Amino acid sequence: MTTTAPSAAASTAPGAAVLAVDGVQIYNHLQDTVTVESISFEVRPGRALGIVGESGSGKTITCRALLGILPELFEVSEGTITLAGRDTATLSRSEWTALRGTTISAVFQDPASYLNPSIPVGKQLAEILRVKKGQPRRAAKQNTIELLEKVRIHDPEYVYFQYPFELSGGMLQRVLIAAAVACEPQVLIADEATTALDVTVQAEILDLLTDLKDSLGLALIVVSHDLAVVAELCDEVLVMREGQVVEQGPTERVLYEPSHEYTRLLLDEHHRFGLERFLRKPEETA
Repeated sequence: MTTTAPSAAASTAPGAAVLAVDGVQIYNHLQDTVTVESISFEVRPGRALGIVGESGSGKTITCRALLGILPELFEVSEGTITLAGRDTATLSRSEWTALRGTTISAVFQDPASYLNPSIPVGKQLAEILRVKKGQPRRAAKQNTIELLEKVRIHDPEYVYFQYPFELSGGMLQRVLIAAAVACEPQVLIADEATTALDVTVQAEILDLLTDLKDSLGLALIVVSHDLAVVAELCDEVLVMREGQVVEQGPTERVLYEPSHEYTRLLLDEHHRFGLERFLRKPEETA
């Protein structure tokens, strides 16, 4: 019998970290190299952690480890990942399947690649509710329409029957976010979720993620190469470079008083793109 998400969630004490990463090393057996070295952090309900760094810094492979979907020949060779009170190294494949979507979920950069082009988006969401929560067809449809409304999709009854190719990139990302929160996970990973969107839509998606974090009490992990995104959303920041964490701490401290040269380089680069509008000192917002 598989272990269900509710039993996992029940072992998480109120206010405790729902996800704790302690000294994790990810090893690539194909190239005989360490891809990620000694990474540690915690995320608590209603809080957001930003992971930033350039392409190839180890951000996405770290997230795949958190989701239990490392590529073949990659493994967590040192350290522990504790999810809802459980050491993920002890989970079987079926237990991982039960936890994904219900305890931990994710939204990625290209939503179209995660949707079946031949099935209306609403029916794909309803299928998640039927499989993961055992809802009957009629209830799943109604709850799907409510989910679409929750992610601020106008006329959700109409969108329910639309195919992925009929929706814009921003709409598709909203559908993917709806799918990710459909089973009320405790942890949501947004991996470059706004990268392919234009500035206006990006702002709307960031605002939506903030609202969902606060209203659902999600522990949110935001993965991005864009410091402006992290500045707007996150309470803490972790900066990665070449598989190592070079700096981490409260967002305000890291963005105002960076201690590492690489962080300062990222900040200098992003000042050109209007990062200042997100970096309001306490006296400026009082």
